[in-house]
Amino acid sequence: MTLHTLFVCKSCSTVIDHEEADERAEGNKLFLQLLELQKDNSIYHHLNIESVGCLWTCGRPCTVTFVCPEKYTYHFVDLTEESTTDLLQFSQLYQASKDGYVLPGKLPGTLRSHLLVRIPPTPETR
Repeated sequence: MTLHTLFVCKSCSTVIDHEEADERAEGNKLFLQLLELQKDNSIYHHLNIESVGCLWTCGRPCTVTFVCPEKYTYHFVDLTEESTTDLLQFSQLYQASKDGYVLPGKLPGTLRSHLLVRIPPTPETR
């Protein structure tokens, strides 16, 4: 099975400086809420959710990135804890797509307005 990963910036915050980020940071709260929703719903168990120290989009917190080998990469910004359901719904569309491409009109909820970049898959090595 292909590994689909959702990286969540745990230091993202609109009120705490990056250097002072702790469990109060909105990114950390988003990460914990995603884990809790994943734990309570088995359809999301095939998604690897990991926190990272920083995704370098500090001017646009909270940020997450969906990655998978040979698939498009998606980077979403300006998220809130209310984005968790939309992110998990997107993960299902992403995992179901052969190349990771999800039509913009299919992005759940407000994610369309929070997509910063979609990066094409890297070419296969020969």
